[in-house]
Amino acid sequence: MAGVLLVTAAMVTAASVAQTVPVPKPAPKGRDGGAPTGGPAVTGATQTPPNPIIPDPRRNVPSSIFQTFDANQKAQAAKVSAYLSSLSTLVGNFVQVGPDGSKTQGDFYIQKPGKVRFEYDAPSPIDIVADGSSLVVRDRKLATQDVYPLSQTPLRFLLSDRIDLMKDTNVVNVSADDVFVSVTIEEKQALVGTSRLMLMFGAKDGQLKQWTVTDPQGYDTTIAVYNLDATKKLDPGMFKIDFTNYGQSPG
Repeated sequence: MAGVLLVTAAMVTAASVAQTVPVPKPAPKGRDGGAPTGGPAVTGATQTPPNPIIPDPRRNVPSSIFQTFDANQKAQAAKVSAYLSSLSTLVGNFVQVGPDGSKTQGDFYIQKPGKVRFEYDAPSPIDIVADGSSLVVRDRKLATQDVYPLSQTPLRFLLSDRIDLMKDTNVVNVSADDVFVSVTIEEKQALVGTSRLMLMFGAKDGQLKQWTVTDPQGYDTTIAVYNLDATKKLDPGMFKIDFTNYGQSPG
């Protein structure tokens, strides 16, 4: 699912339950995910869904906290930080590939700091909503939701108001080619283990293209985003968590 999009998602973030990090788990094969009425407004020509770039499962990402970076890597990370910090809202579509290869899609809405909404295309009943402090994975069909602190999800990096990746996160890899600039962040948590968030940006336009969340068990969830619009004004009510009509999931 979206793990963290940021968002991420994300972020990211499709599924009916959440993993421990948490990132949304992949939906069963054949489920496509739930879209908001009208879908996101976009600028320019509407794009077709991209094919997410699935990371090589054999990749060996440096894990040392003493990893050093050359001037070019630091400059690339600074550009990414400036881009993320420049965003206040972001709306678009997403395609998600789960660890089992299942593909889902839908729409997402970000309002910084800390707010995001993922709605998966029908027939999936799943919404993911963060209100700035909590994140819920909601099942509209069962009227249940799982609640997590946003601070414990990788999406918080995408949703930060301002961020300097080199100072505010544990960056373990920065790479660039003619197509993508990629930044990998690693987190070690005593109770759940090590997770990673790999953010990928267009080398030419600098825009967010996708992210991959790797959970402590080593499973990847990738979310590619497209039809991005950073100008749309969003209704704050989209990010309110409903604790009245949705109960806690059993168990």
